[in-house]
This record gives sequence, structure tokens and C-alpha cells, in this order.
Amino acid sequence: MTTRVADNTDESRFEIFDGGELAGFVEYHRFRDEIAFLHTEIDPRFGGRGLGGKLARSVLDEARKQELKVLPFCPFIRGWLGKHPEYTDLVPEAQHARFGL
Repeated sequence: MTTRVADNTDESRFEIFDGGELAGFVEYHRFRDEIAFLHTEIDPRFGGRGLGGKLARSVLDEARKQELKVLPFCPFIRGWLGKHPEYTDLVPEAQHARFGL
């Protein structure tokens, strides 16, 4: 199955599709040059396939591409950042303690 991530701006969320089916999403709020990730959800039917990680990497890569500062309020995104220090530079240095990075 192929996966793809799309930005659904009408719903303020990035969505991950597996074989054409919506498998999960990350809700966000954008303000100026910041993007706050609020909530991540993967449908249990798609659990154990690594889609959460693929989604996290994709949304953070997109934030980097758009030169956005990341505020990881979502526990899943925050935890993923903790395991992938190569992405922590997206979070403003002054916010690292706030998010436990």
C-alpha cells in the first residue's frame, strides 16, 4: 500500500492516507511564522504500521520547508521530537524547556 500526506487547510490538519483511505491526522494552528501541533490520531485499524512516525516526519519536514517555528503541544509530536533530535531545531530554543526538549 502507498501512503501520502496532504494538508487539509479547511480542517487545519495534515492527513495521512494509506491506500486511499484516511488513516490519521495531525491537527494544527498556524499563526504568522509558527505552527502549533495540537493533536495526532491514527485510526486503530492502521495501528502498528509506523504511520504515526511517517506523519510526524512529514509534517515536520513541511514546517522546515516553510521556515515555520514548531510548537509541539501534541504529546505524540513532542515525543517523536524527543527521539529525533535532528528536528528539535524547529522548536525555538527559548521553548525547549517548556516542551521538555
